[in-house]
Amino acid sequence: MNSKVKNIKTELLSDNWYILNNINFDYQFQNGNWVNQSRESYDRGNGATILLYNIEKQTVILIEQFRMPSYLNGNESGMIIETCGGLLDGDDPVTCIIKETEEEVGYQIKNVKKVFESFMSPGAVTEIIYFFIAEYSDKMKVSNGGGLLSEHEEIEILEIHFKKALQMIESGEIKDAKTIMLLQYAQINQLFG
Repeated sequence: MNSKVKNIKTELLSDNWYILNNINFDYQFQNGNWVNQSRESYDRGNGATILLYNIEKQTVILIEQFRMPSYLNGNESGMIIETCGGLLDGDDPVTCIIKETEEEVGYQIKNVKKVFESFMSPGAVTEIIYFFIAEYSDKMKVSNGGGLLSEHEEIEILEIHFKKALQMIESGEIKDAKTIMLLQYAQINQLFG
């Protein structure tokens, strides 16, 4: 525990979809002074995401789906291009990403590689996302994917040439942080040679 944090009081503001708390606490600065602070913290659970890539075809699999927060922040269609993934929901990250890959894009993968993990918005959200990569081939396709109707998902699957995906970052067609991070990981680590 951090000895510079004390007197933590938590007030539940909402548990409608995820959990939103107001946290009141005392924090000690380097000069020794204690300051009382109040912050809202959104807990939606941890998640996992994956970049599926095919070296022979020089392609990646991404998805496109509606995201209300992007719509509310000026994205006229609300559609976001992103890597597939989801919340852990009690699973370990590897089990989660294998399951999400089959549900969302219809590929049955077995060999995944964790490349890093990251807090995506640590000023307000508790979530850690576990980032994976995996090679895919056409013979791994076992269903149409598209997400689960029970989760109200309507997902379009996109197979995109890797260089085009990188250009889509520059053009603003891809704005999702986790997708940008995984595409840049692939570029930096020369996954495509």
